[in-house]
Amino acid sequence: MPAMTDPAPKDAGLLDLRIQTACFLIITTILVALALFWLKSVMIPFVLALFLAAGLAPLADFQIRWLRFPKALAVFMTFLVSMALLALSVAVVSSAVAQLAASASAYQDRLGHLLDWAARTLPLEHLGVSRDDLLRPLSRLPSGTVSGFLLGTTNAILELTSQGLLVTVFLVFLLIGLTGQRSQSLDVWTEMESRVKGFIVMKTLISAVTGVLVGVTLELLGVELALAFGFFAFLLNFIPTLGSLISTLLPLPVVLMNPELSTTGAILAIVIPGAIHFAIGNLVEPLVMGDSLELHPVALLLSLMIWGAIWGVVGMLLAAPITAVLKILSERIEPTRPLGRMLAGHLRD
Repeated sequence: MPAMTDPAPKDAGLLDLRIQTACFLIITTILVALALFWLKSVMIPFVLALFLAAGLAPLADFQIRWLRFPKALAVFMTFLVSMALLALSVAVVSSAVAQLAASASAYQDRLGHLLDWAARTLPLEHLGVSRDDLLRPLSRLPSGTVSGFLLGTTNAILELTSQGLLVTVFLVFLLIGLTGQRSQSLDVWTEMESRVKGFIVMKTLISAVTGVLVGVTLELLGVELALAFGFFAFLLNFIPTLGSLISTLLPLPVVLMNPELSTTGAILAIVIPGAIHFAIGNLVEPLVMGDSLELHPVALLLSLMIWGAIWGVVGMLLAAPITAVLKILSERIEPTRPLGRMLAGHLRD
């Protein structure tokens, strides 16, 4: 009789190979995350410019196809649109800072009244907190606090401007490369580019509608910095799940510290924007976009935490499209295909 071959060594070797592959992937992921964190001063503007170019490329393609513009003219006009949007963003933030600085003393006085009311109303003694302990931090807020706030805000705006200049340099070259290109040979790149472009365009339009509705609502209710809060609602809408919650609660300190705002107005200033975010996020956005990125909600939350830890707020803004790109690439590579299915939520496939 012929000798029987034992399949155990073959199975053991295959198991060892899978374990080694998983270990290499984990080590590579950690090293890449460290490199991205270390090079974030360069990588953040580049990645931001890459997604901006992906979102603006359809505008340039529209000018080439329908308006019969030359490619150079279409790229130049698209670049002017991006610069106008950047200037508008900086102007909105600068206006909000100036308005907040002008009202700093009034906000500080209102904060004192709120703390004094809380000290007289709440049973702080039962919680081991005395009235003096609650009001002492307010007495340590001199005028230098306002100047320190202005200095920190000015530095943040300067950093934003410097990042914007670097993003602009990357954006010009990326627009030239993405405009008018029709890749037929690389199916992976074509699929990734079409999905990311569709997501960015639709998400930008939906976020713009959200920001306008929130800003107009707060302006009609008489909330200060309504324009700035509308702008932040536009930006934070790119952050899945958490962005709408943060945007809804962001005006809360200004609402509580505004003595001219009635109790009804203060409640509506929180309830109506929350309803806008809920309706757009749960009704309009799924109807318009569907599962354009095909990412599981848990995968999105994990990507928010990971990219937020690596790149901060910008990483949270870019978490969804970056994770979608990683999912598409993972599905096309055999060793990482289970990771792509897991990001999509197909755990039983």
